[in-house]
Amino acid sequence: MTRPGAPVRPDPSALGPAAREAALDRIAAPGHELDVLVVGGGVVGAGVALDAVTRGLSTALVEQRDLASGTSSRSSKLVHGGLRYLEMLDFGLVREALHERGLLLTRLAPHLVRPVPFLYPLTHRGWERPYVGAGLALYDGMAALAPGGAGLPRHRHLTRRQVARMAPDFRAETVTGAIRYHDCQVDDARLVLTVARTAAAHGAVVATRTKVTGFLREGERVVGVRAVDLETGRELEVRAKVVVNAAGVWTDEVQEMVGGRGALHVQASKGIHLVVPRDRIRSEAGFIVRTETSVLFVIPWGRHWVIGTTDTEWDLDKAHPAASRTDIEYVLDRVNAILREPLDHDDVEGVYAGLRPLLRGESEPTSKISREHTVVTPVPGLVMIAGGKLTTYRVMARDAVDAAAHSLRTTGNLAVRPSITDRVPLLGADGWEARTNQRVLLARRSGLHVARIDALLDRYGSLVDDLLALVGERPELAEPLEGADDHLAAEVVYAVTHEGARHLDDVLTRRTRISIETFDRGTRAAAGVAALMAAELGWDEARTADEVDHYLRRVEAERQSQRQLTDQEADEARVQAPDIV
Repeated sequence: MTRPGAPVRPDPSALGPAAREAALDRIAAPGHELDVLVVGGGVVGAGVALDAVTRGLSTALVEQRDLASGTSSRSSKLVHGGLRYLEMLDFGLVREALHERGLLLTRLAPHLVRPVPFLYPLTHRGWERPYVGAGLALYDGMAALAPGGAGLPRHRHLTRRQVARMAPDFRAETVTGAIRYHDCQVDDARLVLTVARTAAAHGAVVATRTKVTGFLREGERVVGVRAVDLETGRELEVRAKVVVNAAGVWTDEVQEMVGGRGALHVQASKGIHLVVPRDRIRSEAGFIVRTETSVLFVIPWGRHWVIGTTDTEWDLDKAHPAASRTDIEYVLDRVNAILREPLDHDDVEGVYAGLRPLLRGESEPTSKISREHTVVTPVPGLVMIAGGKLTTYRVMARDAVDAAAHSLRTTGNLAVRPSITDRVPLLGADGWEARTNQRVLLARRSGLHVARIDALLDRYGSLVDDLLALVGERPELAEPLEGADDHLAAEVVYAVTHEGARHLDDVLTRRTRISIETFDRGTRAAAGVAALMAAELGWDEARTADEVDHYLRRVEAERQSQRQLTDQEADEARVQAPDIV
């Protein structure tokens, strides 16, 4: 307990504007050398930073845009073992993913990861039910050996009549029955943010909008990077014993900075998702359905459904992959094949496209390339990691730091302890269950509705205390946002002061999901959110107007791209609204 009159200790996990400036000054200070510098602020990069710093290594992470601004905010938002990899006999990958699912659900992030039921429809009589049932029995069996394995219900066989009762809008007459099973889901962007903040809480330095432009070399060895602060244009030199590149689909470009020397070749595979209101499909569970090229997920997502995905090669702009009208109609056609009341374009609230960083096969379509990851050290002092999937980010991070540790031992005689991230809860996990039990008491004390407390607990876990303290100090922040009343004004302020948000797009697209959960794509909320951010970041009227204008142009560019028939046309429309910095 803090003594009266004692100075308040800054929150080391807070990624506010002052923390960013201090981070850049620290890592670029003359004579300062890090043990590990991580390039890339997606889930793998954040995981590497957490793994490294909790092993006792001085660590920093730099990201050229925002945390999770690439692939890691545009996934299917599932934490799962991967049923189709089981069918491909990739038992090791499935077992590993189910182990990580169990850790996240029960120990590391129970406040962010939650179970979700799915129906696997059966369309053939005779062989299909025992075949799929045997696969799901194996899936459940592997899960039972993982941490918290008994925490999810086992699969259950359903008749056609039971399917009709559970999912009235599903075309039950087209199936012979179904099997119900459970996996888990997560808000992927908030997971990345929480991993990064957890790393910062343990002493890692995190700096976004900081682009690596080259490597520092001493002979063959990489000894750091040259970078530029995209907000100010300030040029930096950051020295580190080992640089870990976790740039995902940008891996090949980073390899070019070291002369093209590297053993990784990454293929970007585009996957798009649609978001529709929950009332458009009446069902107690989601669906997983085979398509000719991939699988279709219909995933419960709060008051919405997330529907996807596609799996097509993409070689255009990697920062802003675009969903074309062809992509959208492909998903609508596939989901309408299983629904009584078809969906159309007017039902779609949001659309997002992401790129999977797949390790390139010789002649395989992207839907067949393995999600397994690879770690290489192309030159001394540089570790590169690529591949993998959201669920197994912690294993990928561990393997990358193991490779860095080998380099530190052999060149710097620095002993590195084993990974402990399987026992390090993410911020918001400790105390989450107690706060959940206290939800009515928290509502009474704060004056907020219990449903509002539940929503905050789902997003912040035990960090709900921070939000409620903010509301207590500034009661006006208890007001819902105009145009996005699922969120409070306090969440915008907190996004700036603690979560590293620097631009309007950061809040509307990643700290919240307003950009895909409202029919207007967040345009009604933009001005109010920008005004709240301006007060915290010191924006003048011109800068605030510029942020709003940029966001509106981005939304219009995305809408235009989604009217085009081809990837090329969609890309040309989308890049008309580049990043604000």
